[in-house]
Amino acid sequence: MRAMIAMSGGVDSSVAALLMKEAGYDCTGVTMRLYRESGYPTSCEKSCCSDADEEYAALVCWQLGIAHESMCFSKSFEQAVIRRFIQECYLKFDALLEAAKKAGYDILVTGHYARTAYSEELRRWQLFKAADEKKDQSYVLYMLTQEQLRYLRFPLGALHKSEARQLAQAHKLVNAEKRDSQDICFIPDEDYAGFIRRRTGKRYPDGDILDQDGNTVGKHQGLLRYTIGQRRGLGFAAGEPRYVIGKDPVNNTLLIGPDSALYRRELLTSAFNWLSIPKPDAPIHAFARTRYHQRDAACTVYPLPGDEARIVFDEPQRAITPGQAVVLYHGDMVLGGGTIVSLYSSAVPMKDKNFSITHP
Repeated sequence: MRAMIAMSGGVDSSVAALLMKEAGYDCTGVTMRLYRESGYPTSCEKSCCSDADEEYAALVCWQLGIAHESMCFSKSFEQAVIRRFIQECYLKFDALLEAAKKAGYDILVTGHYARTAYSEELRRWQLFKAADEKKDQSYVLYMLTQEQLRYLRFPLGALHKSEARQLAQAHKLVNAEKRDSQDICFIPDEDYAGFIRRRTGKRYPDGDILDQDGNTVGKHQGLLRYTIGQRRGLGFAAGEPRYVIGKDPVNNTLLIGPDSALYRRELLTSAFNWLSIPKPDAPIHAFARTRYHQRDAACTVYPLPGDEARIVFDEPQRAITPGQAVVLYHGDMVLGGGTIVSLYSSAVPMKDKNFSITHP
């Protein structure tokens, strides 16, 4: 079988290529040319889109004895990633999968830390957490479709990061000691607000910071620069810690309050993607994350008409943020996920405590 390996130049995708070759696949490493913004050097170490990373990927392919190609996706990246980052910040695999299919590859391989399996009972592909909890990336993959899961393979899902690094060292890959990228590749200076301002030409003006009583207690530097739960950088001193608890774009005001004001039990989601199980026809108990590296929290999920769902946590959760993802789990299985659109302070009545997942 022919396997296209998405190679960023980092250790993880390189080890993924190594493992697929050892498994007997006819492999080709592909590096996506995505984005360059004027003003940043193309060799910037914080960027995974640099010329140096492309060279690392090519050298690893040479070491492994497999072909390497570079594909330009700058136009589709602009549309599918950068514009969505400005609006809602998430990524799909559509462009690379389409290229792999057109080129006749049987599967697409990436260096993500996650696992997949096919359920004969449900006749459905399922997504699971990685063996390495610290590196698990299942939270960011909840939007995958059944068609995409059918083509995708994640060979690092059963490994710990230390094992992947050891494999790279044992095979003397040129990037075995290369550090991991921690930043959004197209914003190497981490100035997200500045990036959006440069791309849209839109300015985000200063405005009032209000306390819970509606009193003006300071000035913010543009709502875009603040996140729910933020404490640092508010620009004023208070007798006790104050956090960002809300943003009002209509009135351009930032609301602050004590830590206790950050907790909510209920949220509404849109664009919900039921992934590993079909959409339930009744409420189910599950576990949820509203942030990437958050501990799973018990909840009840109420499927709603269309692509919405209502999620009620057993215990209040801190700093749930509209616009971010909420991802549901049953053990290690990713049930699905969606975009948080609103929060509520009170929970719906729980008439039946015995709801369960009917198709685990």
